[in-house]
Amino acid sequence: MKVLVTGGAGFIGSAVCRHIVDHLGGEVVNVDKLTYAASLTSLKGIENSPRYRFVKADVCDRGAMTDLMMSERPDGVMHLAAESHVDRSISKSDAFIQTNIVGTFSLLEAARDYWQQMDARRKSDFRFLQVSTDEVYGSLGAEGLFAETTAYDPSSPYSASKAASDHLANAWHETYGMPVVISNCSNNYGPYQFPEKLIPLIMLNALEGKPLPVYGDGSNVRDWLYVDDHARALMLILTKGVPGEKYNVGGRNERTNLQVVEQVCDILDDVAPVEGKRRALIQFVADRPGHDQRYAIDAGKIERELGWTAQENFESGLVKTVQWYLENRWWWMPLRKDTYQGERLGLVEEKTVVAAE
Repeated sequence: MKVLVTGGAGFIGSAVCRHIVDHLGGEVVNVDKLTYAASLTSLKGIENSPRYRFVKADVCDRGAMTDLMMSERPDGVMHLAAESHVDRSISKSDAFIQTNIVGTFSLLEAARDYWQQMDARRKSDFRFLQVSTDEVYGSLGAEGLFAETTAYDPSSPYSASKAASDHLANAWHETYGMPVVISNCSNNYGPYQFPEKLIPLIMLNALEGKPLPVYGDGSNVRDWLYVDDHARALMLILTKGVPGEKYNVGGRNERTNLQVVEQVCDILDDVAPVEGKRRALIQFVADRPGHDQRYAIDAGKIERELGWTAQENFESGLVKTVQWYLENRWWWMPLRKDTYQGERLGLVEEKTVVAAE
């Protein structure tokens, strides 16, 4: 099987590319614009494989996407290219609207052009997987889980842009009959994650003896999913998912943000001890605007219908993650030095409005 993966140099996308080439023996065409959070070094292990090809391109360029599909003739498209950091969407939402909404529209139209010229058998086998997030559902109270039928209620510019892209993908299925499936996942973590996200940010700050910022009182809850478990789920959805259906992917690992930070500190104290305990570095900071209180995924549908289960629990996955960052400083140190140094993101700036005379 040949899969066109958009955003394949990103965190989740690179895990998918490695999984397809290393474990499934499939072919990958990786399409990535190479924004700040993308890194081709995440694909070093497969970059010389004859089953892997990288193409630098923007999903917003419909013509380029159509030409690429027509020339590569993939059996499926997995759309992961997206701006994904909530904090950045708060302070600068433009890129989120362009990539996440306009980019998804362009890719859907390119895929429709490609799909319509197929013969009947290939048309039936083709799939377009729109990879999304649990954040589109909004915030949960103390009880309950997000199901595939949960109404969308996005709170941030990021989640609103992903909700819009999901609606577009569903509309292309309903209107044009395109074989589209949608997945919504909980918070991912694991190797090769860009250091602006919670777990790698806390880990690298702790290694450097810097403050560990926790929003508000740290009580916000997220459901955590190890990235390799997610990669396996996405390939199952692409190959076995029913067109027009949605599948929630979660790890059944709810933790408060404070619990996550404390657990990272404890693991580092155990495997890379220093004088004193790293929990002393925790600092509570002003909360993020519109910060959803709790996310939690009901993954029962993908477990029942596609036979997927997470192989890692949060404890085992977090130990693997910490160990990977300790052993692969070559990967994150250049990013930490040249791209993102751990500064606070997501602050709302007051805008000065000048009245017309």
